[in-house]
Amino acid sequence: MRIAARLALAAILMSCMDLAAIRVARGQEPQVLMPDESAAKAKQVLDRAIDALGGPAYLNVQDVTSNEQVSQFDHSGELTGYLDANDFRQLPDKDRIEYIAKSHNTVLLFLAGAEGLEVAHGGVVITLYNGDRGWSYDRSGVNELPADSVSEFKESARESLDNILRHRIHEPGLILRYGGTDIVDLKEVDWVELVDSDDRTIRIAVSRSTHLPVQRIIETLDPNTRLTTQEIEDYSNYQPIQGIQTPFQVTRWRNKMKIYQAFFTSCAYNTNLADSLFTKQSLEDRWNQSDGKHQKKKDNN
Repeated sequence: MRIAARLALAAILMSCMDLAAIRVARGQEPQVLMPDESAAKAKQVLDRAIDALGGPAYLNVQDVTSNEQVSQFDHSGELTGYLDANDFRQLPDKDRIEYIAKSHNTVLLFLAGAEGLEVAHGGVVITLYNGDRGWSYDRSGVNELPADSVSEFKESARESLDNILRHRIHEPGLILRYGGTDIVDLKEVDWVELVDSDDRTIRIAVSRSTHLPVQRIIETLDPNTRLTTQEIEDYSNYQPIQGIQTPFQVTRWRNKMKIYQAFFTSCAYNTNLADSLFTKQSLEDRWNQSDGKHQKKKDNN
């Protein structure tokens, strides 16, 4: 009986060890997958995300017009107020944002890289980017945006979720890896990791139920300070617009500090925005048609 009992106990222990091994193997799935298998699984997750976002309709977007309420934050990450904004984007590298202030106080546009712009006549400040150029429109008139502002915009456009899913996943030299499952914002997600030719790691969390992206994380290493910067962008409140699932709330964090939050009120795709909308001349024409000149002269007197 003692021998039989010991054999039974040993069988139970072996069974428990087998179950534990299965759990560990499942939890370590990204590590045990071969590189080709991991890349294939990551691509499958991203392909499902693209289909969920709208498939061909999502991939064929040429321009976007949106109206939104943008939160303003100071250098410590504290909320300081809200601005209404009209955003006109022509992919891949043209963006015109018209901020509409409710007062004529100075507007600090940290995210636009144009800190210190003052509200123009009519309560409007505009930042306009077109490839390697950028301009601002405020009460001082039309001015060139600083080079670092343009560089920041170009980098942001390159690393945007839409650009990654529409174009960069086909980029030569890009490494794809499956990162396993997790819980993000109370949603079960699959993680996909992308490593580009600059050794920048991009992680995208995709909901396992809706297959829609819920978070994007980018980590960059400053070559001078050797410090890592982590930027997190959350996507929520998806709404179907012209067959495209569109996140109506976008929140961005940098090193655990909230730096951007937008609540969309409307959005339209492929409205054939005119190229002239994204030129310096368009801002100068607006300035000349307004009485901004007279306002400037009045301020100088």
